[in-house]
Amino acid sequence: METTNTANLWEVRKALKPFLGDGVQTVLFGCSGGADSMALGLALFLERGNIKVIPVVIDHGLQPGSDQIATQTILKLKEIGYTQIESARAQVVVTDGIEASARRARYQIFNQFIDSYQPEHFFLAHTLNDQAETVLLGLARGSGARSLSGMAVRNNIYTRPLLKISRQVTLAACKEGGINIWSDPHNDDLRFSRVKVRKNVLPNLDENLGPGVIEALARSADLLRDDADALDSFATEFITQVDPSNLEVKDLERLPKALRTRILRLAIYQAGAPVGTLTAEQIFTAEALISDWHGQKELSLPGNVKLLRNSGRITLSTTN
Repeated sequence: METTNTANLWEVRKALKPFLGDGVQTVLFGCSGGADSMALGLALFLERGNIKVIPVVIDHGLQPGSDQIATQTILKLKEIGYTQIESARAQVVVTDGIEASARRARYQIFNQFIDSYQPEHFFLAHTLNDQAETVLLGLARGSGARSLSGMAVRNNIYTRPLLKISRQVTLAACKEGGINIWSDPHNDDLRFSRVKVRKNVLPNLDENLGPGVIEALARSADLLRDDADALDSFATEFITQVDPSNLEVKDLERLPKALRTRILRLAIYQAGAPVGTLTAEQIFTAEALISDWHGQKELSLPGNVKLLRNSGRITLSTTN
């Protein structure tokens, strides 16, 4: 393995340094064998010091020979110098598209290894390009600020240190480190929306609007995340000071709509709706009980949650 400190590899290594300070004893990272995760793996190995770094390789079983790809990835990691490598085969049950279903199965395995090792970080190799793609996909869905803010650098234990690093840099870093990478055929399959964004939309924007579109989208995500974090914090503070199952309409009327919708979402989830199940339309309909009241009937929401405006109050209840 080559370990020459050329510019691109050093840029990846530098991005890791803030997360590998004193006291960090064990970290895990997901490795697919592609450029991004192999660059992350190489940089982690070079920066590890006394830290135990354990790669986690997942075979999703979605392509012929996927088990061989996983085996080759493990061999490449051993070439870098890793001696302890975890691997598992995911049980992907496709219910809402291959991408979402595979992600769910992958994180289920990640969480099992997190429970076993209790690491300080579980590193993911998402890059600047991934962030830009995520923002555009959220924009196409008509999503709000939280979705348009893209991926967080730190989400509980999951950490994405390469969100400011471009895919060009990770490719070059692998070349500098003498690492052969695997190119996932799914990354060229235009059936997937993310691939369409990567192959068609972003290059078109770059050509017609000028270079720097990817960086601008990622910068917008950072700004929107700051706004979303602030609004979520205000909504959480409000909900902790009231009875979330019995909200005063007059208190909610005084607030901006962006806060009202967040408070209602929190209240509905606290009432028993499964987290992540509410649609934008359901939230807008609930908010209309405050801003556009004309005697609407009770709302039925996920988790058998019922929401009703009565006598100047928004009441939430759960039916069995």
